[in-house]
Amino acid sequence: MTTEEHTTTGVIDAQTLARYKAAGFGGSGSRGRRPALLIIDVQYRTTGTRRMPFDEAVKEFTTSCGDVAWDAVGNIARLLAEFRAAQWPVLYPYVAPKRSYDAGQLGVKVPGIMTIPEKGYEFVEDVAPAPQDVLIPKRQPSAFFGTSLVSYLVDLGVDSVVVTGCTTSGCVRASVVDAFSYNFAVSVPSDAVYDRSPVVHEVNLFDMSQKYAEVATTDDVLASLRRLRSDDAA
Repeated sequence: MTTEEHTTTGVIDAQTLARYKAAGFGGSGSRGRRPALLIIDVQYRTTGTRRMPFDEAVKEFTTSCGDVAWDAVGNIARLLAEFRAAQWPVLYPYVAPKRSYDAGQLGVKVPGIMTIPEKGYEFVEDVAPAPQDVLIPKRQPSAFFGTSLVSYLVDLGVDSVVVTGCTTSGCVRASVVDAFSYNFAVSVPSDAVYDRSPVVHEVNLFDMSQKYAEVATTDDVLASLRRLRSDDAA
């Protein structure tokens, strides 16, 4: 997502834009040649079992993000179809059901996560894993922390990741920062990630685009992926 797009939304103020520019942030990075798709926490506990406004969705699961989640799911499905067609790796980092013994600080900060019914932990059917996909159970926000994700990516010959799912400010951001720290090229489709707050969503997209990732629309990311497929076929 470009600086200009953020300016038109009115979320990022002129002073912030000027300070980031003065600091020299926001350069264009590589998108890599061998991408993997990460679909993070796209479970019914974050979307609800059907499209609902936020105020209704949180009555089903307190951790639901409401209808914005379903908007993103539609775009994730488009990206997933492209990765399937190209036979590129797809990995699903997801929060495993929480038990009393592993509440930790996350359970303290977000107590609602400790009482989610089993249905909430199921993958959303529209973008559910296929048998060849890799499932990465995690117990902390980052898909990398305490998991074998890096090992899988190395084994698959991956040099870049397209990060989708939720929340933009939480597990997505934590995973993006760690992927960047491991020197993977990172892309974030701005409309294929979601959060419960539009302001928090936009601010985190802006900051990630300035420091850690190439942030663009799903349409733009798909165009880049199709060019890559075309180059590989040539």
